[in-house]
Amino acid sequence: MTTATSRHSGRGISPVFLGIVAVMAVTGWAVWTEFSASTGLAVFLFVTSAWVVSLCLHEYAHARTALHSGDISIGTKGYLTLNPLAYTHALLSIVLPVLFVIMGGIGLPGGAVFIERNRIHGRWKHSLISAAGPLTNVLFAVACTAPFWLDALDGVPPVFQYALGFLALLQVSAAILNFLPVPGLDGYGVIEPWLSYKIRRQVEPFAPFGLIAVFGLLWIPEVNGLFFDAVDAILRGLGVETGFPGCGLDYYRFWQGTPEACPA
Repeated sequence: MTTATSRHSGRGISPVFLGIVAVMAVTGWAVWTEFSASTGLAVFLFVTSAWVVSLCLHEYAHARTALHSGDISIGTKGYLTLNPLAYTHALLSIVLPVLFVIMGGIGLPGGAVFIERNRIHGRWKHSLISAAGPLTNVLFAVACTAPFWLDALDGVPPVFQYALGFLALLQVSAAILNFLPVPGLDGYGVIEPWLSYKIRRQVEPFAPFGLIAVFGLLWIPEVNGLFFDAVDAILRGLGVETGFPGCGLDYYRFWQGTPEACPA
């Protein structure tokens, strides 16, 4: 009876998440129709809400995979409701990634759902749990760029194309960063089950600082340039023209005024 309760409780979709989706839908419509007097503000709200939705889905993917891998405690923690306020570190999972989008236009990996790994047996399961989150970002990037690689842009307003391009950039950058084999990131979680106990013990103290180290490296101009060259190459491969994500970022920063180099 306890097991059934643990497996099936806390699965209804949170009103908080539904509210964020509603904001995304309404502001996306405002960008498409140029309904808002401030197109930049509409882009800001659309991209931010869509980014938060992707973060919620990222964490949900971790939680759902963990549930099916053996951690039946997941349901009682509220992770399956898609409520961002239920995460172990709401600040790390939602607030910081949004702030870094505003400040640097980069998809910083989100934080954390607490998974009871001792309930899960099998290295492949542990690796899949870690990979599930960034794979969600990959799928989100594919969805955002679908109008580009399907050559279905006829009738799509330019500003909406810019917004999709910038949102795709966030998803691609988040996927790349998350898949880095750095302690504290999902990429390390993928390979960790295959490492020796000795190596895992040696690396464990550095896990809290992995994300900080990666972010610090991105402040180095040469590293930053190489990173965004890789992101741009992937986006071009998905049909997104060079300059579209940058125009999306320019509109996103509506407080700087309407970008003259990016026609509406």
